Amino acid sequence: MARYVYEFADGGREMAGLLGGKGANLAEMTRLGLPVPPGFTVTTEACRAYLASGTVPDGLDDEVAEHLRALEERMGRRLGRPEDPLLVSVRSGGRFSMPGMMETVLDIGLNDASVLGLARMSGREHFAWDSYRRLIQMFGTTVMGVDGDLFGKALAQHPDPGELPLVVAEFKAVVREATGEDFPQDPADQLRRAIRAVFASWNGERARLYRRREHIPDDLGTAVTVQAMVYGNLGRDSGSGVAFTRDPATGRPGVYGDYLPDAQGEDVVAGVRNALPLQDLEWLDPTAYMELRDYMRILEEHYRDLCDIEFTIERRKLWMLQTRVGKRTAEAAFRVAAQLADDGTLTENEALGRVDGRQLAQLMFPRFDDTAAGPPLARGIPASPGAAVGAVVFDSAEAVRRAAAGEKAVLVRRETTPDDLPGMVAAQAVLTSRGGKTSHAAVVARGMGKTCVCGAEAITVDPRARHFTLADGTVVEEGTVVSVDGTAGTVHLGELPLAPSTVMRYFETGECRSELSRAVDRFMRRADALRRMEVRANADTPEDAERARRFGARGIGLCRTEHMFLGERRPLVETMILAENDAERERALAALLPLQRTDFTGILAAMDGLPVTIRLLDPPLHEFLPDRTELAVRIATARALGQHPDPHDVRLLAAVERTHEQNPMLGLRGVRLGLTVPGLTAMQVRAIGEAVAERKRAGGDPRAEIMVPLTAAVRELRIVRAEVEQVLADVSSETGVDINCPIGTMIELPRAALTAGAIAETADFFSFGTNDLTQTTWGFSRDDVEAAFFTTYLDRRIFAASPFESLDEDGVGRLLSLAVTEGRAAHPGLTTGVCGEHGGDPDSLHFFHRAGIDYVSCSPFRVPVARLEAGRAALADQ
Repeated sequence: MARYVYEFADGGREMAGLLGGKGANLAEMTRLGLPVPPGFTVTTEACRAYLASGTVPDGLDDEVAEHLRALEERMGRRLGRPEDPLLVSVRSGGRFSMPGMMETVLDIGLNDASVLGLARMSGREHFAWDSYRRLIQMFGTTVMGVDGDLFGKALAQHPDPGELPLVVAEFKAVVREATGEDFPQDPADQLRRAIRAVFASWNGERARLYRRREHIPDDLGTAVTVQAMVYGNLGRDSGSGVAFTRDPATGRPGVYGDYLPDAQGEDVVAGVRNALPLQDLEWLDPTAYMELRDYMRILEEHYRDLCDIEFTIERRKLWMLQTRVGKRTAEAAFRVAAQLADDGTLTENEALGRVDGRQLAQLMFPRFDDTAAGPPLARGIPASPGAAVGAVVFDSAEAVRRAAAGEKAVLVRRETTPDDLPGMVAAQAVLTSRGGKTSHAAVVARGMGKTCVCGAEAITVDPRARHFTLADGTVVEEGTVVSVDGTAGTVHLGELPLAPSTVMRYFETGECRSELSRAVDRFMRRADALRRMEVRANADTPEDAERARRFGARGIGLCRTEHMFLGERRPLVETMILAENDAERERALAALLPLQRTDFTGILAAMDGLPVTIRLLDPPLHEFLPDRTELAVRIATARALGQHPDPHDVRLLAAVERTHEQNPMLGLRGVRLGLTVPGLTAMQVRAIGEAVAERKRAGGDPRAEIMVPLTAAVRELRIVRAEVEQVLADVSSETGVDINCPIGTMIELPRAALTAGAIAETADFFSFGTNDLTQTTWGFSRDDVEAAFFTTYLDRRIFAASPFESLDEDGVGRLLSLAVTEGRAAHPGLTTGVCGEHGGDPDSLHFFHRAGIDYVSCSPFRVPVARLEAGRAALADQ
């Protein structure tokens, strides 16, 4: 039979896939000899079986009962026994940390009889009844589906601590009224149902939303830890806290965390009352503090990383409840990795593996200009750095609504709960009046890279009135725009101006004045040394080319010539389209030629010595003409007024009607334009050739490459290639300069990928246009479908992520791999690149590396991200 339950002593951190992160780390701490309350873990395999069938697998209940008996023997107490009850906690723990997203039930084993025994055993009647109250509330909401607000209302009616027995009675009445059944008194039944509820919470709405955002697979399932309860709410000599071995916001070494005397761990994380700084424990309980410092050192050295630790002190006895590699901000990730490499804890390659492209992108965002910031509205704890501006909102639904309308919002709460996750995702920043760096708001915001300020005690939040009030009586209503500085921990009225980040300044100028920019420079250099894939940029102007080069681009992988036909040049394109004979068309093309030549000369100069891949005109011609409706209205209005419409407008409308297509992205565009519009390809190629000649005469080293878009058949490419070669030969003859430009094509249609072997015989290189290849493989029009049904597809798990954000490896990726393999079989040494925006996506980059792609190309601002991830992809191979 399958084994579904493991004692803590039987596991280790290498078993996180089976025991979940929580269970594996509890087992690891047990191995290390740290004081861990004993318990056992139900595996993720049991959860997956339960989710697949709706029932627990055969033998699980018996296995749990067997391990419970062993726990009872070890503790010398029985679960829920009236005289001296053993109580246990039931917690979720997936392979990857998902703070607050799934369920926890504490104090399993309490009932009407054992609560009296707990009171006698502890000598604290208030503690016993408060624990029973917590159990009914957690069990009622998590296991029995009772609306949590019902408990809140009942509790509010009895603020006197001496009324806790009345609260318990009312809580039981709430359960009975809401569910039709009594709160279960059988401790074994409580445990069975709690385990099933934790399994089911894996598919809860907030857990699915969190996994989607964090790219955590849906099929992993959660483990369940069952652990003997220890109590931090037994008086001033007890308490609970969360500790970090380094500051998770900045990465600075030291003692960081929160401690609440006379409190359960859930109180600390929930932020229901502001905790003390962890350093205060040194004078509250010096012995426990020194023990905790020792354990923190042991864990950081063992895990070789910043650790997040939960602990409880029960009557001066320290217990370690959990550890994990701590979530951190992007700044902390880079600084901690560099520090651990400096002290020899990590190798340079291991340190590079601790940072990623998404974190680097966050560091490139601007920050508030300190010189323009006046006195803040309020100050709080800088829980997650960043600069965010938005309208104040007081609930998750309003944040989501505003985000859907394209507005920016700042979610303001007393404290957040897991139910606030949709609003935290939608908002630009989170501001709470309670809680610290270990509160739910802080931990989740850091994991998301969201700006967050917690514990702003000077504001009083009134979500019902939809405003907050400052200490001086000023009221800030919903909709008021504020600026939240997560680095300084301040909130300002209105929108503050922004200044470039130090990391952006580093990429722009090479300056390394801060510890953070030096860490970034260190890892960029390491990634560049390791990576096999080159990184180029998508750039259409000399200015973009220069910026891309400063950011480390090794060329231009996509120069879109259509961007050179807009603005003041559009009338020339109109003239070309309206031409009624070859002579008129040639005059229009002749006027465009010097303009294109100037563009190409500037770009080749900016990228001197590096490849510049120039794509011939790609979009449908109607994109260069005025709007059809606007023209028709103008003409009709003139006629209605008895006037003669402008003859040019009449000709334009006829051209618009003539070129109109039902599905223009699958119509007359790309290579088809070059084959059907005489002289268009020749004009562009001549402009390229003459620009190359001009740069060579000036002593430059131009490396232009000519790319034919939207090829579907090798015959198309052969015809266009012959024309290109002839024009380049003519320019060489006329200028006396040898011009030899590689000629390749974009693979952006499934047929091109499937016939890549034949196309490669005529192409010098392939560049995969993954945006169009995704559209044509899925049958999607990106502009039409993303807002229409992608949310539904994500919710129903048809997508793990939008295929336009991260490459669809199973479909589009398979076509790409096939084209690379067959292309190189027919043309050994064929250069391959990717020029869609997937070229800057961290997840997609790893696939491109495995597929053997030679280079990726992305927007200039994503070049550093691509460089870093290309290095990390090479590292993963090692």
